[in-house]
Amino acid sequence: MSGAGGARFEPDRLDDQAYLMEGDPSGMLRSVASSAAQVRAAYRSAVENGLARVGRDGRPRAIVVAGMGASALAGDVLEALCRYGAPVPVVTVRGHRLPGWVGAADLVIAVSRSGRTEETVAATAEAVRRGCALAGVGAPDTPLSALVARAGGPYVPVGGATGVAGQPRATLWSLVVPPILAAAALGLVSAGESEFESVAKRLEDLAHRCRPSSESFINPGKTLAMELAGTLPVIWGTSPLAAVAAHRLAARLSEDAGYPAVWGELPEAAHNQIVTFDGPLAGRDVFADPFADEPGESARLRLFLLRDGEEHPQVTRSRTAAVRLAEDRGVPVSEIPAEGVHPLDRLAALVGLCDYATVYLALGYGMDPASAAAVTELQARVSQ
Repeated sequence: MSGAGGARFEPDRLDDQAYLMEGDPSGMLRSVASSAAQVRAAYRSAVENGLARVGRDGRPRAIVVAGMGASALAGDVLEALCRYGAPVPVVTVRGHRLPGWVGAADLVIAVSRSGRTEETVAATAEAVRRGCALAGVGAPDTPLSALVARAGGPYVPVGGATGVAGQPRATLWSLVVPPILAAAALGLVSAGESEFESVAKRLEDLAHRCRPSSESFINPGKTLAMELAGTLPVIWGTSPLAAVAAHRLAARLSEDAGYPAVWGELPEAAHNQIVTFDGPLAGRDVFADPFADEPGESARLRLFLLRDGEEHPQVTRSRTAAVRLAEDRGVPVSEIPAEGVHPLDRLAALVGLCDYATVYLALGYGMDPASAAAVTELQARVSQ
C-alpha cells in the first residue's frame, strides 16, 4: 500500500473488514483499542514501582517533564491539569537541554517509550548532574532507566501494547498515567484508582463504538475520518486540556496519515489563525467531491473544534462567534464535545475518538498507518 502523493480517499474501504485487516498489518487499530488496558497496566506498574515516594520530601519548586513526541504530551497533559489549581509550575522540555534555572529543588520526570530517545537521555543526564529529584517512565534496562537508578528515583517500566508496541504514539496512556500519579502523590491533582478506572471504562466504550465492524454511519471514528478527508484541518481546543487533544490530533494526522494540520487553543487562535478563513484555502465548492483529492487541487480549510465543558465564558463567546464567521465564509465546521466530569475523562473522550479517526483516515487513503519511513530516514541521516 502506498502513501504517495495523489492518493484518493475511498470511504467504502472503511466498511470492508478484509481490507481493514490487510491494510493495517501492524495492528494500529488493535493498539488504539488497547488504550483501556494501557491505563490499568500503567497504574499498577506505577504503584508497584513506588512512584508515590516522589512526595516523601515535600513539594518541589517545579516539575519538569522531559520527553519528545507522544512522551512530551505527558508533560502537556500534566501542565493542563495543574495550571489553575496547583501551586507548582509544570514545564515540558522537548530537547537536549534543561532550562538554566532547573536545579536540586526541582523534580524532573523523564519519559521515553524506548528509554533511548537521544534528547530525553541527554536532558536526564543533565538533571542527574544538577542534583535534581528524578523519576522515569520507559522501557526497562535502558540508558534512561540506568540514569534514574543512579539518581535513586523511581522508574516505571512501560509494558508492551497490542500490535505496534514499540511506537510511542501507540502507547500514549502508558506514558501519561505515571506523571499524573506523581503529581497526585505531591497533592497537586486529584487522580487515583477510581479516576483511572473511569478513564479506562470510557476508552472501552469508545473501542466498542469505533470498532472496525461498526459501520460508518454509526461509527464516530469513521465519521470523523470522513470529515477530515480532503481538507486542511484547523484544529482548536477550547481549554488547555482540549488544546492537548488538538495537538495530539494534529500529531497523529501527520504520523498515521502523512497529513498536515494546524492546531491551536482558544482564545489565542481567534487572534491569529482565524485570519486563514479569509485566505486562499478558505471557501468551498458545494458541488465538489470532498474525497476527490485530484493532483493539483488544493485542500480546503475545515475547522475542528474540540470542546471542553469547562471552557471560560469568554471562550464560549469566542467559539460561537468563530463558528458563525467560518460558516459565513464557507468554511465547514466540526464540533467534537468532550464527555465526562473529571478532566481525565474528558481528555480520554477527545483523544480516544481522534486516535481512531486518524487511523481510519490513513486506511481510507490506502496507507499503512504504522508507516514512519521519513522518521527512520531522518534519524539515520542525523546519526551519520
